[in-house]
Amino acid sequence: MTGTRRPTVIADPGDGPGASRSSTSASTSAWTEELAFAIEAAAAAGAILMDHYEQLERIDYKSSRDVVTEADHLSEALVIAAIRDRFPGDAILAEESGAHAAREARPVNGRVWVIDPLDGTVNYANGLPVFCVSIGFVVDGRPMAGAVRDPTRAETFAAAADGPATLNGRVIRASTKDKLSDGVISLSLAGRSIPSRARAIRKEIRIARSMGSASLALAYVGNGRFDAFVQESGMSAWDVAAAGLVAERAGATVSAFDGSAWYDPARRTRTVGTIAAPPAFHGRLLALANDR
Repeated sequence: MTGTRRPTVIADPGDGPGASRSSTSASTSAWTEELAFAIEAAAAAGAILMDHYEQLERIDYKSSRDVVTEADHLSEALVIAAIRDRFPGDAILAEESGAHAAREARPVNGRVWVIDPLDGTVNYANGLPVFCVSIGFVVDGRPMAGAVRDPTRAETFAAAADGPATLNGRVIRASTKDKLSDGVISLSLAGRSIPSRARAIRKEIRIARSMGSASLALAYVGNGRFDAFVQESGMSAWDVAAAGLVAERAGATVSAFDGSAWYDPARRTRTVGTIAAPPAFHGRLLALANDR
């Protein structure tokens, strides 16, 4: 694989707020440097968001339902500048500014940083404290490391493809509930037969919720705050690159809405759908969600 290197052994950095499900443990990863960078950059970008939270001077409309703020742009600029400084041979895909080629004359082929500088912008612009920064690192079309930072709770969900999922450095695991009927699920459907499919799912779970930040909701599958995540469409690569990896490395089964691979860089913007759930429940949710 392009970008392969010899593994190094690292230890998770210790206790942190919200990470109480399991103890710290040593982990071996080939992507230690990239994971540490994603965690650091996401925290720095999150600090920018908090500096401007409920103090916005300008809100622009990207569409009738989607907005962008100066905080989006400032957060993204910080992350891009940090990547250019640390990994000048890597390409970048960012929500607000699009694709950026590598700056070096000989770019490291296949290495791409996938950035959402502010997921949950509508929440953020309205003063709702549910939003995050998402930074994923992809090699040859496969997510290898990523971090999702919730600056309002000072929480960072992170994972590498060859290591555990963590919350503030402590290892986390997806839900271990025995019954789907006990499930609290992040649910968002689109397309045909929404009422009937939503009813069918709600009949088999405890309750459905929608947070307005897909990356954060998907990351929540990693420590069981959500027992599952079902979203039919409306997402893009930057929404799932990091959070999908967190959920997967925490033990959830993660797929695209149709059951195919959950990360596909060829999918068009805002057409990505994802289902993430404990292995015992994924198949049932997949069937219910697609029963038209």
